[in-house]
Parts: sequence; C-alpha cells; structure tokens
Amino acid sequence: MAPFQFIDRPSPFNTKGGKTLPIFAITPAHIETGSIDPIALDWAKKAGFKAESGALLMVPTADGHLGGALFGLGKNPSDAPFLTGKLARTLPAGDWHIETAPLTANRLALGYGLGSYRFERYKAAAAEAPTLLIPTDADAADIKRQLAGVFLARDLVNTPTNDMGPDALEDVFRALGEHYKAKVSVIAGDDLLKENFPLVHTVGRAAAQAPRLLELRWGKKGHKRVTLVGKGVTFDTGGLDIKPASSMLLMKKDMGGAANVMGLALMIMDAKLKVDLRVLVPVVENSISANAFRPGDIYRSRKGLTVQIDNTDAEGRLILADALAYADEEEADLIVDMATLTGAARVALGPDLPPFFTDDDDLAHDLAEASLSVDDPMWRMPLYAGYDKDVSARIADLTNAPAGGMAGSITAALFLKRFVTRNRRWVHFDIYAWAQAERPHSPVGGEAQAIRALYHHLRKATA
Repeated sequence: MAPFQFIDRPSPFNTKGGKTLPIFAITPAHIETGSIDPIALDWAKKAGFKAESGALLMVPTADGHLGGALFGLGKNPSDAPFLTGKLARTLPAGDWHIETAPLTANRLALGYGLGSYRFERYKAAAAEAPTLLIPTDADAADIKRQLAGVFLARDLVNTPTNDMGPDALEDVFRALGEHYKAKVSVIAGDDLLKENFPLVHTVGRAAAQAPRLLELRWGKKGHKRVTLVGKGVTFDTGGLDIKPASSMLLMKKDMGGAANVMGLALMIMDAKLKVDLRVLVPVVENSISANAFRPGDIYRSRKGLTVQIDNTDAEGRLILADALAYADEEEADLIVDMATLTGAARVALGPDLPPFFTDDDDLAHDLAEASLSVDDPMWRMPLYAGYDKDVSARIADLTNAPAGGMAGSITAALFLKRFVTRNRRWVHFDIYAWAQAERPHSPVGGEAQAIRALYHHLRKATA
C-alpha cells in the first residue's frame, strides 16, 4: 500500500505551459449570438451542439486533427459552479486550456481539480488523464491545498477498514503532523482509563486493534485557538445491537468525521493561518466480542456525567462526548466537531446537505455566508431546548439513544452539547461523508463536506 500523499500528489494541472488545446466553455447564448471562435461555431452548428450543461464536443482542425473542444455550461452556469470537473473525466489525454468561460478563474480551476480525483489503490490505473493550464489569475497555491485537503478526506473514507483500522488511521494522523511539524500525542488501550477517557475505551475495547485518542497541536500561542474534533469509528458493526448486513456495507466511512477534520487541518496548516490549532480524534472499531459493552450498561464519562447505553449502535456520540469534554477543558475561540452521526440527518436533508448545530447566531451567520461564498453546502438546524428532556435517563444522567426515534439528529446534538459547557463558540456537523451519485466535481465514494467553507471562514477570520 502506497503511503498517503498530502500536498505533493500528482497535479491535474499543466504548469509547464507550451502548446495546449482550447476548450470553449459556452452557454446556448454564445451559439445564438455567434460570439465564439468562427471555426468552433461552424462546427457546433453542423453537429447540432446546443451547449447543454456538461455536453462535450470535440472540434477538428481543417486537416482532420484534434483542434479543441466545446463544453456546454447550460443556460445558467451558476447552477453548477463546479461543472468543469466533468472535463477532467471526459477530455482525452493531452494539455488543455479554457479559452472562454463565464466563470471565475478560481472556480473554474477548483472545479476541474475536484473532478480529477481518482481512487485507484486496488485496481490498475486508468488511462492517462488530461491536464488543464491553470489560469494566470487563479490562486494556484490555495487551489492546490484545498484539493489536497479534500482528496485526503476522500482517500481516508474510501480505504476499506482492513487497511484503515485504528492503527492505520493513527499512522496517517502522525504522518500529517510530521509533514507540518506539528506535535502529535496518542493515548491508547487501557491508558485511556488511566487518563480518564472511559467512553472511548468502552466503545473500542472489543476490537482487535486498541481504541485511542489522537491529539495534534500546531501554531503559535496568542493566535485564535481553534479545536477540531472528529469521530473516528473505523468500522461500525453496531455492536451487540448489530446492524443488518446491508447497513454495514458503507460502515468503513464511519470515520468520515475524522477524515474531514484531518483534511481541514491540512488546509489550515498548509496556508499557515494565524491559528493555535488543536485536533482531537477518538479512534475505535465498534466490534463484537465477549467484552463488548452491552445495552443497559451505565458508564461514567470524562465529564462525570453517567450515560445509560440504550443502543450500542449509538456509539459515535459516546466517543465524541469524552473528546469534547477534553476539548472544553481549555478555552477556545472555536470548537468544531464533525461526525457521521445519525441517519436522521440524512432523512431530514439528504446525503449532500450536512446540518450544523450551534447556539451562536453570529457564528451560524458567518458559516452560512462562507458556505454560499465557496459553494460548499450546509444548513443550520436547531438545538431545540424542548427536546433536551429526551436525552435524560431514569437511572443515569443521560441516555445515548432516546426512545421514540423522532428528531434524532437534534437529540444527538443536544447530547453532545452537555459536554461543552465552558466554551460558547461550538458547532457540531452531522455529515454523511459520502457521494451517493457521481457529480461533475466528484465520483461516487468518500466525500469532504463543509471543510472548504470552514477553511474559508477561518482564513477570513484570521487574515
């Protein structure tokens, strides 16, 4: 297995210059008004090319060689801001440049880069990929680091658990820290009990590979203190409340929260943002063995709150509880946690629109603004106090699985909120970390969600 690459992976861009073939990225209006290259226009009309969204037409030269391409943007290019990602998978190999396009240079190049992603660890590499000459007015360095963060998250989620269990995830975490000269520490196995992380230990103790808490620190004291927390369940059987087979098929992605905060940390460190960064990733495999935790058990958390286990398949919030309590022991300007936490979030908003929860209205406004600015969708959901009673248990402080099955993403967020009492600026993301259908900017598989928006927010806040 090849090692993970962080910033220095193969580039989808042509940085050498030289001769490149033109791509005319156009709308139907360009054809109607005749406002493109005359040879390309004539060919488009003869071929009946209508410039529908994502349509591609090769354009020959007068002597029959490949002369360029026409790429349709549809009537409203803003409806698909990363449509150029489709070019990375449909153009023939060669060096290309975009001649005309009603898109910003950064959006055009980022879309192409996102669409160039391939996961080929377990099969022969596909045919040689095309490269795009990055526009001179694009921020090439920032596009490269955003792609690196997104691709790291995708790679981690796509890798199956036999190659991305707790040990391997720790290896990548350590390598990321080493790459950016960050300080990394790990508490593993029974040391979790000695260091007061009982819930992390409880969930992961039945697995062959020990549970652990990963911690990374980077940056300068005095800068904004940002703590990222990511759920790192490398596989979730459901525990003794075992999932049906069909529900386990994607459970390699249950460490998607960890993958996404690691991708975000990469962006922050590579950009050298003025941030005092802390990253916490509780890592477990929720397995079944003689020492697995049981329904009905009650455990005391790091915070001191007792938790009744009413479903062993609601394990993510347990390991996050200890990690968030640990994060909350230090003052921070912002705490962000990300987790593939509830099916209820998918029912509410689907796989492509992750909900976020926060009591800080200013933070919510800023995140929504960042989301729109960089086309990285998210949607605020309420921490509705009326449901807080549902998180309480009869003979313990909390239940990890409220009865009734309603408002599941909200009650999960309210559970986590009990462990963040010192810091007001906290936001919880309930992400899916998976693209169910191919889109111009991503294939089916592991996906980064909300981290480009969070990076944009932090970059603006620390400028």
